[in-house]
Amino acid sequence: MQDRYDFKAIETKWQDRWAKEKLYEVPDFSDRPNYYCLEMFPYPSGKLHMGHVRNYSIGDVVARFKTMQGYNVLHPMGWDAFGLPAENAAIKHGDIHPADWTMNNIAAMREQLKQLGISYDWRREVATCHPGYYKWTQWLFLQLYHKGLAYKKKSAVNWCPSCATVLANEQVKEGVCERCKTEVEKRELEQWFFKITGYAERLLKDINLLAGWPDKVKIMQEHWIGRSEGAEIHFPVDGLDEEFVVFTTRPDTVFGVTYMVIAPEHPLVEKLIAGREQAEEVRAFVHRVRNLSELARTATNVEKEGLFTGACCINPLTGEKVPILVANYVLLEYGTGCVMGVPAHDQRDFEFARKYHLPVRVVIQPPGRELDPETMTEAYAGEGVMVNSGRFNGLPKEEGIRAVIAHLEEKGLGKGQVNYRLRDWLISRQRYWGAPIPIIYCDHCGTLPVPEENLPVLLPRNVAFKPTGQSPLAECPEFVHTTCPSCGGPARRETDTMDTFMCSSWYYYRYTSPRDEAAAWDRARVDRWLPVDQYIGGVEHAILHLLYSRFFTKVLYDLDLVSNVEPFTNLLTQGMVLKEGSKMSKSRGNVVSPEDIVAKYGADTARLFILFAAPPERDLEWSDQGVEGCYRFLHRVWRLVAPLGGELLHAPAVPSGKLVGINREMRRLTHQTIKKVSEDIGQRFNFNTAVSAIMELVNGLYQYRELPETDRDPAVMREAVEHLLILLAPFAPHITEELWAGTGHSDSIHRQPWPSYDPRAVAEDEITVVVQINGRVRERVLLPAGTGAAEMQAQVLAQPRVQQLVAGKQIVKIIPVPGKLVNIVVK
Repeated sequence: MQDRYDFKAIETKWQDRWAKEKLYEVPDFSDRPNYYCLEMFPYPSGKLHMGHVRNYSIGDVVARFKTMQGYNVLHPMGWDAFGLPAENAAIKHGDIHPADWTMNNIAAMREQLKQLGISYDWRREVATCHPGYYKWTQWLFLQLYHKGLAYKKKSAVNWCPSCATVLANEQVKEGVCERCKTEVEKRELEQWFFKITGYAERLLKDINLLAGWPDKVKIMQEHWIGRSEGAEIHFPVDGLDEEFVVFTTRPDTVFGVTYMVIAPEHPLVEKLIAGREQAEEVRAFVHRVRNLSELARTATNVEKEGLFTGACCINPLTGEKVPILVANYVLLEYGTGCVMGVPAHDQRDFEFARKYHLPVRVVIQPPGRELDPETMTEAYAGEGVMVNSGRFNGLPKEEGIRAVIAHLEEKGLGKGQVNYRLRDWLISRQRYWGAPIPIIYCDHCGTLPVPEENLPVLLPRNVAFKPTGQSPLAECPEFVHTTCPSCGGPARRETDTMDTFMCSSWYYYRYTSPRDEAAAWDRARVDRWLPVDQYIGGVEHAILHLLYSRFFTKVLYDLDLVSNVEPFTNLLTQGMVLKEGSKMSKSRGNVVSPEDIVAKYGADTARLFILFAAPPERDLEWSDQGVEGCYRFLHRVWRLVAPLGGELLHAPAVPSGKLVGINREMRRLTHQTIKKVSEDIGQRFNFNTAVSAIMELVNGLYQYRELPETDRDPAVMREAVEHLLILLAPFAPHITEELWAGTGHSDSIHRQPWPSYDPRAVAEDEITVVVQINGRVRERVLLPAGTGAAEMQAQVLAQPRVQQLVAGKQIVKIIPVPGKLVNIVVK
C-alpha cells in the first residue's frame, strides 16, 4: 500500500470494482433472511444537498450492517420525478422540456450518489415519470376508481396563483404555498378525490401496530386524522324546506344554542338571503371572506366576523327560533360547514356572542357555584350538571351526552356520530408534468375509465407551457380528443394530472419488480420483501407521504394485491442540516455543496462527519472544523494500518492461551468496542457514539503499537486491527476496503460477517466504586470486579480517606450498590 492516503484514487478504484463485481446486486429469493432498507427517494432538482447526504449515509450504514449480519438486503434508489419545478423551469427558460430537465438532473444526482459509495442495487432504479412506471400509477388509480374510492366533485380548493395550480390542504402551511410561499386563495373547481376518509378509523387504530415508529410521528398522524365522538343534530330552517346538519362533541349543551353560524361558501346562503334587505351586504361579505386563506380566517389571533342572514333555524329540542349568521371562521370543508353557537360553554362562541350582542344561556352549572350569564366574563367548559335543559336537568355532563343522543335518535332528530378532521385526498393538479388521470368523458356514455389494456395514457411532448391556471394538456388537441371505449364515438380525455404524492405512495412496491411489464409488481416478490423493515427520511413527511402510503397499503390489502397491512415496520426520521443556526438554503446563502466536500476531503470523510456530528434524529450543525477532524481521523487510521500489512498477514488470527497485562487490556478494548458499535447501530441508531467508540479503539491501538514487539501479542494486534476495519466499514467503505485488501484479504470487507464480542474478554478485572457521604461524592475506590455488597462495604470503610471523612461522626446507615457505589449516611 502507498504511504499516503489518496482518497481520490482509492474511492474511484473501489467504486469501479464494486460495480464490475456487482457487489450490491441482491437476489429476490435467497437462503439468507430478507431485509428491506429504504430511504425516501429524492425529487431530482439537479444537485444533492447535505440533507440528502445525511439521509442516504444513514441508510447505507444500516444496509451494510445488516448485510454483514447475514441478511439479504434490498437497498434500492429511484426518483420522485414528476412535479411542478420541472414545469416551472420550462415556463421560465422556454427552451427546455420538463422531461429533459428532469432526466438531466437524474443523471447528475445519480453520479453524486455513486461518488458517495452508497450500496444501491442500481438494477432496481425507477423514475416515476417513466411510462413504464406511471402506467401502473394509472392502473392503481383505476383500482381505486372501481372500488368506489376515486370520485369527482366540485369543491372549493386551495389555489396558488404563483404556481397556477391546486394544492392539497397539507401543502398549505400557515396560509401560504409550501413550495413558493405565495398566499393561497380559494377557488371552485371540479376535482378528483380519493376517499381516504373511508379508512380513517383503520388508519387511526392501526397506529398501534407502528411500534417501530417515533412517538412524535404517531402523535402527528393521530392529530391529523382527528377522531371526535359526538352527535349529528338536525336544525330545520324556519320557512324553508331545508335543514342544517350540525356535528357537535357536546350535545349536552344543545339547550344553550342561541345562534347558528355557517360558512360563507355554504350552498344554502343564497336561499337564506333571497328577498331580504341584507342580501347584498351578505353577498359582499361572502365574496370578501371566501377569497381569504384558511389561516386568515381561522387563526386564534384573527378577529371573528359575522353577519346576520335574516333567516332563523329551529332548535329541535326547544322549538326556539335561533338566528343564522355567516361567519369568517367557519369552513365548508370541515364538518358540515355550520356550527351551533353555545356562548356560555365555548370561548369562541362567547366572544362572538358578546361582540354581536347575542344571548348567553347557561345549561351546565359547575359544582359548588352558580353561573350568571349577565356577569360571565368567559365561557365555562368544565364538568357540571345540566340545567335549563328540561327533562335532562341534573344529569352530569357525560351521562347527559349519552341521554341527549339517545333522545335525538328516538325522535329522529339526530344520531350519535364519529367525525374526523381528516379530509378526502384531493389528487387533481392543473399541470402537465404528472401522471395523466386515466378517465374519458363521452357526451353519450358519461364518465368512463380508460381500459387497462390501453394504459399508459402517455404524456404528449408537444405542449405549450404557460401559467394559465389550466393544464397545458387542455390546449393539446391530439391528447384531448380520443374515442369512447364504450360507444366508439368522439370523446375527450381528462386533462388534470395526479398529485405527485400518488406516485410516492407505492414506489416501494415497484422496487421489487422494477422491470415487470405485465404487472405493477410480482406478488411473490412483494410478499417476500414487504413490509419495509427500515424506512428513513425527514420528519416533514410525517403527515403527507406516510399517511398516504399507509392508506394505499390498506386499499391494496383489501384488493388482495399485498399481504401486509402497513408499509413500513420501522421508521427513522432524521433532523435537518443547519449552518449558522439556519436550515441550509440557497436563499440564505449558506449551502455547502456535497461535491465540494467530496472533491476536497473524499466521500468517506463526508459520510463520517455527517454521521458523527449528531444523533440522526436531531438537527446537525455544520462545522468546517468537524469535517477537518474526520479527515484527520481517517489519515490516522491509514497511518496506523497501512504499515502493518505484512505483520498482520502472518500473525495468528485468534490469540491462544491466557492473556495478561497490556495484551489483555487491548483485547478487552477491542471487544468492548465491538459490543458498543453493534448495539449503537443495531439497537439505537446512535451512529455518533459508535464512531466515537471506534475513535477510542484507534487511540488504544496507537498506544499498543508503540510497545516493544516483545511485549505485543501479534494475534491481539491482528484481531484488533481487522475488527477496527470491519466496524468502520459501514461508515467509511472505501478506505476500509483498501486497507482490508492491503492486509492480505482477497474477499471484500463488505462481505465479511459482522463480529460478535467475547463476553469474557469484555469483563473488567477491576471496577471503580463511587463513595458518597450524605449523597455527595467524596471518594472513588478501585475494587476487583464482582465484589459483593458486604465485602465492598468493608473495603470502602477500610480506606484511610473514608475513615478521615467519617471520624467523629455517627454512621446512621450504609447503602452499598454492587458494582457502582457505597452511600454512607452520617450525622
